[in-house]
Amino acid sequence: MALAALLAGNRRFARGQARQPRQDPATLRRLAAGQHPTTVVLGCADSRVPPEILFDQGLGDVFDNRLAGNVVDDLVLGSVEYAVRAFGSPLVVVLGHERCGAIAATVEAIARGEDPPDHVGAIVAALRPVVAPALGLPGDPVENGCRANIRAQVRALRERSPLLADRVDRGRLLIVGARYDLDDGLVTLVRPAGSTRAARGAAGTGAPAGADGVRTGRR
Repeated sequence: MALAALLAGNRRFARGQARQPRQDPATLRRLAAGQHPTTVVLGCADSRVPPEILFDQGLGDVFDNRLAGNVVDDLVLGSVEYAVRAFGSPLVVVLGHERCGAIAATVEAIARGEDPPDHVGAIVAALRPVVAPALGLPGDPVENGCRANIRAQVRALRERSPLLADRVDRGRLLIVGARYDLDDGLVTLVRPAGSTRAARGAAGTGAPAGADGVRTGRR
């Protein structure tokens, strides 16, 4: 249900029909006493990809973690675990996007054989093991790297967290990967490589299945 609500909100947003729900003063005051977000998002810090807006959600709906490259490190993992444990959030979404600058910087660094200056190098170092194997695939290297990273971070959440893995195994938590299209505003669920599980799991949303997941619909 949480996933279906996100995808429905994204369709509204992409069609220019966003409702901007639960953003009124009454909701603000009600949430001052506590929060119960239904969705935890691990997304990129890109200014064009704010989850609450592109999923047409409101205050208190999304526990939002954003950093360049949407990489699972110890701080991010702790944040996700906190939300799942404290609020019982049933859905975690790893949200990447097309033409990601962090992925592009990593592709360029690998091609040139040198890392970027300053602390941007730390982002590239974290992404390099994920992006490098995808560079040999046909197609656009940044797009391939983006999809590889989404899948890798979904795996990392399960493999590095016994708490998350246990809740997934007991059917209390769903972890999915998703890709945001900068051109049309639509979100695609990205299934694990060699699997149709994510597409089957989202079939109840009413969105048609695509080559790499589930498309939320076209304008």
